[in-house]
Amino acid sequence: MACWKGDAVLLFVAVGFMYLQAADGRTSRHHGSRRQTRGHHEHRELQNITLAVILPQSNTDYPWAWPRIGPAVERAVQTINSDPDLLPNHNLTYVFKNSEDKDGICSESVAPLMAVDLKLVYDPWAFIGPGCSYTSSPVGLFTTHWDVPMVTAGAPAVAFYGGVYPSITNTGPTHKKLGKFALRICEHFGWREHVMLMFNDNKVDDRPCYFAVEGLYTELKSINITIEDAVFEENKPPINYSHILYDIQNGGRGEWAEFLKVDI
Repeated sequence: MACWKGDAVLLFVAVGFMYLQAADGRTSRHHGSRRQTRGHHEHRELQNITLAVILPQSNTDYPWAWPRIGPAVERAVQTINSDPDLLPNHNLTYVFKNSEDKDGICSESVAPLMAVDLKLVYDPWAFIGPGCSYTSSPVGLFTTHWDVPMVTAGAPAVAFYGGVYPSITNTGPTHKKLGKFALRICEHFGWREHVMLMFNDNKVDDRPCYFAVEGLYTELKSINITIEDAVFEENKPPINYSHILYDIQNGGRGEWAEFLKVDI
């Protein structure tokens, strides 16, 4: 998994800026003849390309926190800068900002402020992160307004589809695809009438289970499957398992013939 994350960031940096290399080549064609007459090895001052990175700095409860992503970003930048054929006449660099608040939470109020600071001071060519759904939403609106690419694996929620966030490139798994996967399972087994979704939701922080179930809910609802949901909170013991089983019993019986329990 760690190797895959590193490869994803490296792939983004290499492919994204190879595109920028092509764009730079197009803009320089007007002066191509003059360069050739002056000599093939004319030295040019390197142009800086700045990436703005906004991620949780130390809280590794988030899968895309800086301790995991940072080494991949460092390696990608070093690899590209060490090979002049990848980005001729350019130097790749990055600036990091922490998206955590004082309690270590990936904050939807802190992240957009960091994004504005980075834009005003460094005018980056692209943003990496934020690594959480609630922070990716406001930052994604800003990057869309600025017409600056934003690459993240932390925007898996269904709300990031539909054209509201055209600047976002999602490099990670999404809950919409999870919903399509569940839909194929239901179609395979002929479950077409009733599904019950059970999930933990603490209603704080990034609510990963809630957003994961949202992907299932929207996809299954799209083919008119009747959906029941039962929510519990794992962090508030004691959990009344008898009540959960009662919900399963009532929600899984009745006029419907099939029942599927999806436990996130």
